[in-house]
Amino acid sequence: MSWRIANECAERRFGSAARKQIIMFLADKASDDGSGIWCSKGTIQRHTELSESTVKRTIIDFLREGILIETGRRHCKNGYTVIYRIVLERVAALEPTAEPDIETGVTVNPVQPEPGTGSTVNGVRGSLWTPNHPKTIHKPPTRKREAAEEVEDFEAEKILAAYPEDRIRDRRTTLRLIAAALKAGLKPDDLKQAVEAYAKESEGYTRSKVCFSDNWFKMRRWDKGLAQIQADREKAREAEAKGRASLAEWIHERHPLCRHITNRQIEDLIASKLVTLEQVRAAGMQA
Repeated sequence: MSWRIANECAERRFGSAARKQIIMFLADKASDDGSGIWCSKGTIQRHTELSESTVKRTIIDFLREGILIETGRRHCKNGYTVIYRIVLERVAALEPTAEPDIETGVTVNPVQPEPGTGSTVNGVRGSLWTPNHPKTIHKPPTRKREAAEEVEDFEAEKILAAYPEDRIRDRRTTLRLIAAALKAGLKPDDLKQAVEAYAKESEGYTRSKVCFSDNWFKMRRWDKGLAQIQADREKAREAEAKGRASLAEWIHERHPLCRHITNRQIEDLIASKLVTLEQVRAAGMQA
């Protein structure tokens, strides 16, 4: 997200509310130089709530007018998504939205630096600062925070992509719930595996039995999948430990099967302190 691009587009006229809405959505996805915009027309349509034909026609118009240019393609599950760049020179040449200055003659103290201090409703005074006072203006996010938000958005999109497409509902709310779960400390890969496990488990369910994405994440339905993932990992660790113990026992007994132990396994056994280098050499192997 680039505040610079968003502000530049916000201060220009694009000819209609639909065109302005679409360019502002694209600006929200752009880098500071206007590049790096990759989102499908379907994504634009869902977020802006405009018709698909309006989105397609507007994108074509922007390309023809030079406001947008195509810079590449990005592969996705449905084929590819076009990467766009907003041309700042063309945007800057558009008519500004600012109203022209109006000459109104001289007044005494024309600028009121602070809010009025007269009587107010119920005797409650107003704010200590005027609405445009520097202390009331929020600073835009730092580049570090912007980068973190982009990573979170990307991870949330990847996780949602694993959810059955026909059960995705209220995409914006679902992505917000996923982002909240990740901020709470849930690992992206674990959550994605839990989603994939549910998709596999519920494959072939009738519509009355399925759970739509917004409810699934709201009700923390991933807990069941995470519990199974944790159990599988524990079993894998136990099996690995058992395998190491067997290999170590072969070495201790100088079993003929020691010749099948790889160098990497030997290094792992020594690092785990299950055997010593002397024991390995005594069994006729080289570490």
